[in-house]
Amino acid sequence: MARMKFICDTERCIECNGCVTACKNDNEVPWGVNRRRVVTVNDGIIGKEKSISVACMHCSDAPCMAVCPVDCFYRTDEGVVLHDKDICIGCGYCSFACPFGAPQFLSSGAFGVRSKMDKCTFCSGGPEANGSVAEFEKYGRNRLAEGKLPLCAEMCSTKALIGGDGEVISSIYAKRVSVREANGKYPSKEVFGWSTAYGPMDAPAPKPTPAAKIPGAKS
Repeated sequence: MARMKFICDTERCIECNGCVTACKNDNEVPWGVNRRRVVTVNDGIIGKEKSISVACMHCSDAPCMAVCPVDCFYRTDEGVVLHDKDICIGCGYCSFACPFGAPQFLSSGAFGVRSKMDKCTFCSGGPEANGSVAEFEKYGRNRLAEGKLPLCAEMCSTKALIGGDGEVISSIYAKRVSVREANGKYPSKEVFGWSTAYGPMDAPAPKPTPAAKIPGAKS
């Protein structure tokens, strides 16, 4: 079974925000929430400026799952970390625990009253039936059920953002590094967020959440 992961190659990202636009458009993400965003560090410093596309990394040992008091988070067989909005109480613990700032709350009203948490789903929907209206309204499009990868990665014009089987995408990045070294370029071999989210490259696959804990799932 594939372990679905994200990689962002900072040597290729051009801060076009195509991934951000693709995500918001395809999933009809509500105003005020960005499931994916592009962050630029060392902005304006020649030779040191780097842009990074950031979203939920679907961590192997997800801190959001550890701190949620109502256990609304669960992990699929593919290693994707999802959540059940019907269970979420909007406490905000997950947003504080996440090192990538992925969980966000839709604010409404003059004082920004919180609602249910929202985050990247790796385009794999939620606990509702695949392709159902309820699933799309709460979580967006389920592209994995359609046999497709996340649209943010597919729409990346420079292929800086890659999503898919962790072994495949890590091998792609390793090949890029070897080519750059052969050409006299020496970028860091530590890809952004990988060790934080997934641990060592040879780390064991995370265990999926038992079906009995997923609302509506069949055991």
